[in-house]
Amino acid sequence: MKPIQVGLLGIGTVGSGVFNVLQRNQEEIRRRAGRGIEIAMVADLDVARARAAAGEGVQVVNDARAVIANPDIDIVVELIGGYGVAKALVLEAIAAGKHVVTANKALLAVHGTEIFAAASAKGVMVAFEAAVAGGIPIIKALREGLTANRIQWIAGIINGTTNFILSEMRDKGLDFDVVLKEAQRLGYAEADPTFDIEGVDAAHKATIMSAIAFGIPVQFDKAYVEGITRLSASDIRYAEQLGYRIKLLGIAKRREGGVELRVHPSLVPSKRLIANVEGAMNAVMVQADAVGTTLYYGKGAGSEPTASAVIADLVDIARLAAADPEHRVPHLAFQPNTLDEAREALPVLPMAEVVTSYYLRLRVADEAGVLAKVTGLLAGAGISIDAVLQREADEVGGEGSTQTDLIILTHDTREGTMNEAIAQMQALPTVLGPIVRIRKEELN
Repeated sequence: MKPIQVGLLGIGTVGSGVFNVLQRNQEEIRRRAGRGIEIAMVADLDVARARAAAGEGVQVVNDARAVIANPDIDIVVELIGGYGVAKALVLEAIAAGKHVVTANKALLAVHGTEIFAAASAKGVMVAFEAAVAGGIPIIKALREGLTANRIQWIAGIINGTTNFILSEMRDKGLDFDVVLKEAQRLGYAEADPTFDIEGVDAAHKATIMSAIAFGIPVQFDKAYVEGITRLSASDIRYAEQLGYRIKLLGIAKRREGGVELRVHPSLVPSKRLIANVEGAMNAVMVQADAVGTTLYYGKGAGSEPTASAVIADLVDIARLAAADPEHRVPHLAFQPNTLDEAREALPVLPMAEVVTSYYLRLRVADEAGVLAKVTGLLAGAGISIDAVLQREADEVGGEGSTQTDLIILTHDTREGTMNEAIAQMQALPTVLGPIVRIRKEELN
């Protein structure tokens, strides 16, 4: 059978990895796919770099639309990134009858509904395993491997940059700003790390996973997003003393009446496997009714790990290109005509309606009665306390200090209720600084 012809848009780190892995494992890939997979054409603004990476026999151009217009190209691989030109090119490729493979989580999280509808109408596939957690096959697991299950929740470490920073803060006792500079020096963080450290990248990925898990449209605009920039070394240290580690989690949780979709730092019990995922590694926990808890762990970025996912998508398309579109696996696991109905039945809940437990740190005056006032306000709000840790004043501010830290762990409560209680505690004259609130996830 004639090899399937692939056109690559962008040949940076991931594109180069695709070439390397395809070349190294071409015979195994051909045996799995039932036909060869060849990259016949590459578009990149840096033509010299593209020629060096692509080698002989590959047509290199500086115009992505020339790839889309080529009638011999069966699959277009989009590795440009971003929301802008990438969206136009993906929609043009679909309109031209090309299958699409993309690693672009931002594009799919924001415009996925439009893109998947266009692909379904044209009878082509959009494959995106590489868009979430790099080389970890979490999309295939959610969409196919767990298809018998009612998925209850997902919690993932899905951004390697932030996990590296948090690991370094814990290991070395350093504050965020110091570790960020080191992460940039080592190449783990971009020169502009905003999307990573503010949680946006993780929220893109969590949005995609929530759609597949619960059969709802992608709704990035309804996700709650909070990054790690306000975390301090002291909170990481206190969490450790209480038996927890702090991780930036992407969480999608089914509840009666809706879905929680949120990204924020979370205390996770140290005994959980996911709490021990260190450095730039990724991991995703999935809780489902039939199988129970499953954990997916591996490299969430990098040239060849991400290329592994891109090529897996190419193989899937090579196998299924001739199949009746009605019998392919739906883009978001559930049949497209059920998504809008699910949006009504399972709306994304506002953050005030989220239910979780909390870590609170209060800088307070070191005097009698402070703890009683604080716990009294929590009790009045109906918030149950799980544990209290009060530091000696000289540990916090040095010898002779008149301030101390009060750390409280709560049981589950509604976020809106906690907001009101924090406002009341903050108004106490004996509370001397902004109250730190970090959500706590037991992940039972």
